[in-house]
Amino acid sequence: MSRIGRKPILIPDGTKVEVKDGLVVVSGPKGSLSRRILPGLEVVIDGNQLSVRRLSDDKKTKAYHGLMRTLINNMVEGVVKGYEKKLEIVGIGYRAEMRGKDLVFHLGYSHPIVFKLPDGIQAEVERQNLITVRGIDKELVGIVAAKIRSLRKPDVYKNKGIKYVDEVLRKKAGKGGK
Repeated sequence: MSRIGRKPILIPDGTKVEVKDGLVVVSGPKGSLSRRILPGLEVVIDGNQLSVRRLSDDKKTKAYHGLMRTLINNMVEGVVKGYEKKLEIVGIGYRAEMRGKDLVFHLGYSHPIVFKLPDGIQAEVERQNLITVRGIDKELVGIVAAKIRSLRKPDVYKNKGIKYVDEVLRKKAGKGGK
């Protein structure tokens, strides 16, 4: 049996979890999230604990068991605490600013890049070169942060571009001179 899948999920006070029509709905102080239950699994609520059980022992169901438990745990944690990713812009003249609900980047191209934030995601720009992406859906926060990073990936020779704050870049040596 999956080691992660068999762990129960504790439901904190102020958080409500419902299972109906093959859908798990988690509501908390920061918002509400829902996700389809993967085939071959069932979600059982017992008091303030939630557990994911397998209906069969085929290979695909075993693979989904721990995944479904982790996805539901991330939903519970997201509606209680929320998630955030920090990105740093490195390079002379590279900067970002908030314009309404959009992020505007100046990254050395001939034009500014306007990045529209999806619903459920907030961003904050500090010091023109530090961006914080926040939301309750861990998956969506990660996707938005990755899309922002892909606007100007860090250069391996000069280390200029957009990187995660905790990301360690290895600088490559250029061509050896005469």
